[in-house]
Order: sequence, then C-alpha cells, then structure tokens
Amino acid sequence: MDTWKKNTIHPLDMTSYTAEGMGVARLEGRVVFVPGTIKGERWQVRLEKVNKNVAWGRGVELLDPSPERIEPDCPLYGRCGGCQFRHMTYDEELRAKRQRIQDALSRLGGVELELPPVLGAEDTLRYRNKVQFPVSMEKQGLSVGYYRARSHSVLDARDCPLQPESVTRLRAAFKGWMEEQAVAPYDEKTGRGLVRHLYVRTNSRGESLVCVVVNGKSLPQEEKLVEVLRKTEPGLAGVVLNSNTRDTNVILGTEYRTVWGRDWLEEELCGLTFQLSVPSFFQINRAQTQRLYALALEFAGLTGKETVLDLYCGIGTISLALAQRAGKVIGTEIVPQAIEDAKENARRNGLANAEFFCGDAGAVAEKLAREGVRPQVICVDPPRKGLGEEVPAVLAGMGPERIVYVSCDPATLARDVKRFGALGYRAVRAQGVDLFPQCAHVETVVLLKKE
Repeated sequence: MDTWKKNTIHPLDMTSYTAEGMGVARLEGRVVFVPGTIKGERWQVRLEKVNKNVAWGRGVELLDPSPERIEPDCPLYGRCGGCQFRHMTYDEELRAKRQRIQDALSRLGGVELELPPVLGAEDTLRYRNKVQFPVSMEKQGLSVGYYRARSHSVLDARDCPLQPESVTRLRAAFKGWMEEQAVAPYDEKTGRGLVRHLYVRTNSRGESLVCVVVNGKSLPQEEKLVEVLRKTEPGLAGVVLNSNTRDTNVILGTEYRTVWGRDWLEEELCGLTFQLSVPSFFQINRAQTQRLYALALEFAGLTGKETVLDLYCGIGTISLALAQRAGKVIGTEIVPQAIEDAKENARRNGLANAEFFCGDAGAVAEKLAREGVRPQVICVDPPRKGLGEEVPAVLAGMGPERIVYVSCDPATLARDVKRFGALGYRAVRAQGVDLFPQCAHVETVVLLKKE
C-alpha cells in the first residue's frame, strides 16, 4: 500500500511544533503537520493534503494524550483563525514558543545561544487593547467577528476571551444597530455594501474609541449609532468614521471624520504618556510591552551619554523610553502621521533629547551616516518582514557598539542576525517575551555586539 497518499490513516508521534503552532510528526522520514496536537502525543492521523516531501493531516483519534492537554475554554476554538494554543497548558505554549525561537536562531541564524524560558504573561485573558472585526453577510446572516482559519469567511463572534468585555458589549450594540437600521455590510466579491470593519481601541483607564470603516463617506442614522454606543459603554471616548472605498485587504483608508467625542485615547507605558489615534501603532498587550521595552533598555546598557538611533520607531514608544536614559535619541519611521505623533509624544513627556525623521529606515540611516552621525547604540523594531536587504550593512557601517533587535518574527530575525554576523556583529543575548498568549506569535529581543 502507498502510505504517502491522501486520506490514508497512520499512527504518528508528535515530536515538535511548527511556527504556526501545529504539531510535527514524521512518516517514512517525511514531515506531517497536524493542528491541535501536542508534542509527545500519539495520534491516528488522516493525510488531507500531500506534497512530495510534506503533508498536512488531521488527528482523527488520540491514542496517547499529553499531560499538558486541557479542554479549550472558547466555543469558537478550532473554527476561528485567532488562537492556536487553547488546547494546551500555558507552560507548554511557552515551551513551544521558546523552541520556535531557538530553532530559528540555530538553523537559520547559525547562532547557538543559551535561551532562557520565554517571559509569560501574568494575565492570558482579555489583554487585547485593539480589536478589528470584519463585517460580512454570511449564510447564517449578519456576521461581525473574526475570519475563520485560512479563509475570508467571517465567523460571528459574540465574545472572545482575548478582548476586553467593553469590546464585547460595543460589538453587540453595533451589530444590533446595523440590523435595526438595515445597514448593508460590504461584500468583497462585488465591492458593494457599506460597513467593512468595526474597530475598537481601549486603554488601561477603561476608555474605548470606536472607528467604523465604511465603503463611502457617511452612515445612515449616525446620531442613533452614537446614542446606542454611549448608552452601552459609559467609558466611550469617541466615535470615528474611516472611509475606505478601494478594492483592498488593507483595513483602514486615509480619510477620517470624528462623528462624536474625540479621535484619540491616552495610554501610559514605562512611566510615559502616549496619545493614540486610530491608525497609531501600539502593541496590543500593554503589560507585556512594558516587560519587552524594559528588556530592550537593559540590553542597550545606557549610561546617559550615548547617542541612540531607533529605526521603525512608530509613535516613539521605544525611542522615548530610551531617551529617559540616553544622551540623545534619533527616531525614524516611514509613516508621516506616526512621526507627528512621536514629536507630540516627546513634547507631552517633556523629553527634549529625542528627534524624529520621516523616511525609509535604510535611506534615513544612510543619510545620517553621511552626515557623520555615529550612534553608540542602534535599536531596531521592524515589521514582520524584518530589515531591508541593504539595512544591516548601513547600520554596521555606522560602527555602533551594540545593536538591540526587537522582533515579532523569529525567522526574519534569525536571517538578519546571520547578516549582522557576517558584518562583525555577534548575537550575545536573546530573550523571548509572550505578548500574544494563546496565539502563535512571539516577540524576541536580541543583543548584538561588535566583535
């Protein structure tokens, strides 16, 4: 019998995890990925998709369960694409995330480092301070919720254990208003319909900011919507309308209009206050972000005299934390609105030793190098795709003593660590921080030193 064939069933042992949190098994030396399984378990697995050297399977019978297995605490788990780890203990999830970082650094980065356990969150529930609900008309009716795994079909999610209860209440009120006013949701296939997304941002003071993303310029009965939302949530700070009429997967358009209240929230982080508008980038888990930035500061080893260059600075969160301990900080970011926010946040916190430039990270770094800027410390916190190909050489050419790399993707981090290694910068410390309990993502901080 040909064992490497679709719909065949085999007893398999799970030996590790993929980056997405699936269990990994081997069949005749070839790899099989199985979601919802735990390292150390034995399953009867049906092969559902088979390529030459890799297959994707589904566990049909659990033969030998792991002591780390638990009953998922969310009725949508397995259907919603949001969480990957609700079937295991949090300790096992942290071990899986540590393995992911270790594997990336050693296999892709060529670096063998002593990696401590990932810093886990004290609170693994209700931590998300920003939620974006796609809105769609599905077979069962109006859906305001989350995408199903690997799909653009929207699952109507009455609640999510990761979002604050205020968001749950606002979502229900918004959906009720849409149904009452017969407001049409956007249809991706036809480009017709009005409401594309409901976006809610919250802060640690218990305030909420609602943004409705529409395929147009206005909503019917806007005053009624404001009335319904205010009645539902006394901590509502504002309601904003965002216009996005393009055929795109990008959530937010470029035009905003404040329907009621104010279009921003304030949040405290690392002893500083930040103003957050709808498009501002801000990590979604405040408590764990404080630990992440404290680590970045520790790795930077500042004495108060250094010039620090902070690439991909966003609204200045890491830059201003560094500025409290550095001689001078220069932040760069490609998003113009973020740079304006960063300058305002520096003023708001009385930090005169931070300046900000708008532009591509590599181009700004090159310009500063030509002008003779020689930072002792460089901090980078790039998007998931990591650093542009030319950036490591530009940064190494500035001759910093230390480079602190904050990453949200272990694979691109490892690739860039290898590039820095070839330029004379060796990774000497690494630490994972879990900003996304129950989800496959993990943040890592790496310290690179000039050899």
